[in-house]
Amino acid sequence: METALPAGGSPGDGRPALKRPSVWGWISFDFAAQPFFTVVVTFVFGPYFVARLAPDPATGQAAWAGAMTVSGLLLALAAPVLGAVADRAGPRKPWLAALALAKIAALCALWTAAPGTSLFLAAAFVVTASVAAELSIVLNDSMMPSLVERPSIGLVSNIAWGLGYGGGMIALIGTVLFLSADPDTGLTLLGLPALFGLDAAEGEGARATGPLSALWYLVFVLPMFWLVPDRSRRADPPARAIREGLAELAGTWREVRKRAALFRFMLARVLYQDGVNGVLVLGGPFAAGMFGWSVVESGLFGIILNVAAIAGCGLAGLVDRRLGSKSVVMASILCLVAATIGIVSTAPGSTLFGLVTFAAGPDGGFFDSGAEKAFLLFGGLIGIAFGPIQASSRSWLAQSVEPAEAGRYFGLYALTGRVSSFLAPLSVATLTAFAATRTDPATASRLGMSALIAFFLAGLLVLLTTRDPRHERLEDRRAG
Repeated sequence: METALPAGGSPGDGRPALKRPSVWGWISFDFAAQPFFTVVVTFVFGPYFVARLAPDPATGQAAWAGAMTVSGLLLALAAPVLGAVADRAGPRKPWLAALALAKIAALCALWTAAPGTSLFLAAAFVVTASVAAELSIVLNDSMMPSLVERPSIGLVSNIAWGLGYGGGMIALIGTVLFLSADPDTGLTLLGLPALFGLDAAEGEGARATGPLSALWYLVFVLPMFWLVPDRSRRADPPARAIREGLAELAGTWREVRKRAALFRFMLARVLYQDGVNGVLVLGGPFAAGMFGWSVVESGLFGIILNVAAIAGCGLAGLVDRRLGSKSVVMASILCLVAATIGIVSTAPGSTLFGLVTFAAGPDGGFFDSGAEKAFLLFGGLIGIAFGPIQASSRSWLAQSVEPAEAGRYFGLYALTGRVSSFLAPLSVATLTAFAATRTDPATASRLGMSALIAFFLAGLLVLLTTRDPRHERLEDRRAG
């Protein structure tokens, strides 16, 4: 039986955070949610959508980019509204349950996305699942300030993020080893036929990731529903909660500008999150284009990044608790700058802008060239920083707001992660096109990727003027 929290509930029951079942119930959400992003969006169904479902790769890439753009726009519009309304409406679990049903139904429907079927319909299912997944994250994150004491928020957030990557890695490994087979041979990476008799020629291995991710989510999200205490039910009717929530949202926009440290953090996140999104969206295709990686190699690269991310989150959780969220975020940005410089300095036969060259190696193995191994090293740096920068950014906000206002601020936080997400890809595309008129395509591609460094450095400069939330002590709370 769960215990309801009051509207502005206080965390804790006297025990350390990691000894409370409610905290592990909250952590289970990340473990449940991540396989959708890892397996469906990034490494398996997304490439299948572009390369196999669409009539040609150009059409597929345009349709997939369009689906991701629509998802981002819908989230940017809906997240602040949902967060504000949820603050006024009381319990958050009914909202989470409704979003879970929408996400699970859309993921199951991806099984119907066979070659030759409607590209638009498959994209609509992906958009529905993406928006439901992201809005669920807003609501789940907003429960953290009422569940965990401020000194432990960074540790808990990083553990949750790291376990989320663990869930994504398990799902990805299972898919690569047992479900996704070579269309020519019908065999998986283990040299075995795909499980359940999945037909590789019909893309059934990739299509199965939809319902399997849905099943994973259904099973592992249950501890959150069972163990995490919810807010008490309010007497306000839904119409009034919506009306007051929308009015409060307008006030949030004015209020955040008066909270100097929180405003600067939000501004910095707009900048560095653009760089993070750019690395996520463009890094894999950049490597595949440079080295001619197969889907299996791209999947193995994803597994390596996930292993590095888990290790990074484990270390960052301890650093966040001892030194604060700002230290973790700034160190992560510096790590991403170094990794991006390393990536753009790597060509098929060299790295570090030609200072290190590689002799031609054997052909036919995974990551057989020296340049590919160097790229994996720099990719590992991205993985180490990728989880902590997001987990400690989440803990930064959770330490900066009160439980009663967490919904609307996490909705605004989701908006800051999306509002300018087009800028990094646009900057890379523009710089690449400009460089292509003056140099060879491979060099132009590397120069284009260097645009991401500017987003990281701009965010870092803003953070230098911002105090860590645990030192801020909410001094400029509700000025005026």
